[in-house]
Amino acid sequence: MRLEGREWRTLVSTVRLGGNDYRVIRPARPIAHASLYEGRLGAQLSVDKAATVDLAFAWWLAARSPRSLVHLPLRSSDSSCGECHGDRKLDLVLLHHSLGFPVSRWRQVRARLSTPVPHKVKLPPRAFPTFDREAHARWTHRDFRDHLRWDIAADTLFLVGSRHAYELEGNQVRALAEECPADLATFPDRHCCAEIGMGRPRTPPDRRNPYADLHVECCNRHW
Repeated sequence: MRLEGREWRTLVSTVRLGGNDYRVIRPARPIAHASLYEGRLGAQLSVDKAATVDLAFAWWLAARSPRSLVHLPLRSSDSSCGECHGDRKLDLVLLHHSLGFPVSRWRQVRARLSTPVPHKVKLPPRAFPTFDREAHARWTHRDFRDHLRWDIAADTLFLVGSRHAYELEGNQVRALAEECPADLATFPDRHCCAEIGMGRPRTPPDRRNPYADLHVECCNRHW
């Protein structure tokens, strides 16, 4: 499946809170089969074929829409996708760090959204940069600071970062939508996933902070 040229139908809402205007973008159709859980192993997300496209578009928008919050309402999705059952089911919000959004406001923002306006997004050519070995080498250096960051509020996992931070992980997200379908069609039992870094890598991993990565797994149960 090629993402280039595909369209994503969204709903765009706004809300004014505390003297600030916020713009929230959501998929126009419900995400039928996806599950994001907070469990003892950290954040784990399972997505079916259609949900990989939703995630890819949301990822691309978050990097290039610094005034928007891109909301994937996953708590209402079918939880039978994947085996990542954990302590709490979560929604996902992706946003640019320059927005400076206090996640403590999310519950109020979500409750006060305006009537949504339909909108369409089309992916341009080369929307996701190819893998940059040198950039990823810098990403692992202790002085590198341009990582995605995470937070949790109101049953929602927030990923926050710059365009560069999103692009460093974007090729993995693209591969879930473009390469995993063919792999799973040929080898249905293959484990096809992405490990999205959230913060500076730790060696060895810090058991006190299991959210060093977001594990995204393709679920072929609804493929």
